[in-house]
Amino acid sequence: MELTPAFTTPDAEKADAFRLTGDWCGAPVQAVGESLISGARGVPGSRLDLSGVRRMDIAGALAILRALGAEPDLERVTGRDDHLRLLGMVARADAARLKKRGGPGPVRAFLERIGRGVASVAEETYGTLAFAGRLMVVSLRTLADPRRIRWAPCVSMAERAGLDALPIVVVTTFFIGAVVGLLGVNTLRQFGAEVFAVELIGIAVTREFGIVITAVLLAGRSASAFAAEIGSMKMTQEVDAMKVMGVDPFEALVFPRVAALLLTIPLLTFAATVAGLMGGALVTWSMLGLGPAFFMTRLVESVGDTHFWIALSKAPVMAIAIAGIGCRQGMLVEGDVLSLGRRVTAAVVQAIFAIILIDAIFALVYMELDL
Repeated sequence: MELTPAFTTPDAEKADAFRLTGDWCGAPVQAVGESLISGARGVPGSRLDLSGVRRMDIAGALAILRALGAEPDLERVTGRDDHLRLLGMVARADAARLKKRGGPGPVRAFLERIGRGVASVAEETYGTLAFAGRLMVVSLRTLADPRRIRWAPCVSMAERAGLDALPIVVVTTFFIGAVVGLLGVNTLRQFGAEVFAVELIGIAVTREFGIVITAVLLAGRSASAFAAEIGSMKMTQEVDAMKVMGVDPFEALVFPRVAALLLTIPLLTFAATVAGLMGGALVTWSMLGLGPAFFMTRLVESVGDTHFWIALSKAPVMAIAIAGIGCRQGMLVEGDVLSLGRRVTAAVVQAIFAIILIDAIFALVYMELDL
């Protein structure tokens, strides 16, 4: 049977302390505790006598500590040893919570955040270089002995990353080419040079949009898939089982994915370029009346194939970046689902960033080479 928590105020003739009685547990403590806090504030330095308390939980202990003030002095409390120990434990936990809530000032917090960011970038750079070095060693070792190549995973990954991605790549680049054509025609019409929209479409699609759109789509599709697949294997300890059996995870998991993208990105880039040119040709045909034959003749004579080979030279680098980033983030997954989600997100973001950076570097190099 529970006893209602209660207390009596100190009286000059009878007692010199607040005397608590009953069970200081659960919901009934709230109202009585507020009354105790109000009464204790009216008698500064008052003591609390807990000898009449039968049971007490953390809620009751917090109410009693609040009655003692902002900095509770447990020397002003008398009662059973177990109740005093509970008060001491709750007081220490409450002090630690308040200290943690305070935290550093805004300037210090800002500087700490910058420092953690710089350290994280340095750690990420070191980890990326270490991963690239190990991947290079495994690739050279595998190519030196082709019998080590796992053809089944390579072909399966090439099908998933190549043939399965072909529809979305073709459709996307088709509409990108059409949009470039619309913008080019409307802009050049102001200068009476609509016919040069063919050159604009040809250079934009063959040199940039074909490879960049393909790589970005594969970054969102394949890099995330690689990170999720390898990450789930890490969570279920399949990667650890491979190591125990003497199988190199890089040779069994990473190399086939890199090889698959190395094979499929050039093919997808070719399909994307053709689809983008078709979209641009459709726009020039419908808006300018320039037929497909004229479009192709002017494309061959004025644009040529140099821009396409320039775009194709970026494909292997982007393939290695996309597959490497996805596999590395998968290898970094820990044993919980939250870590898997973070790594999959990081794989997509880093892969897209790497694609833009690689394209910018190639653009600067080819500009210096006057290509």
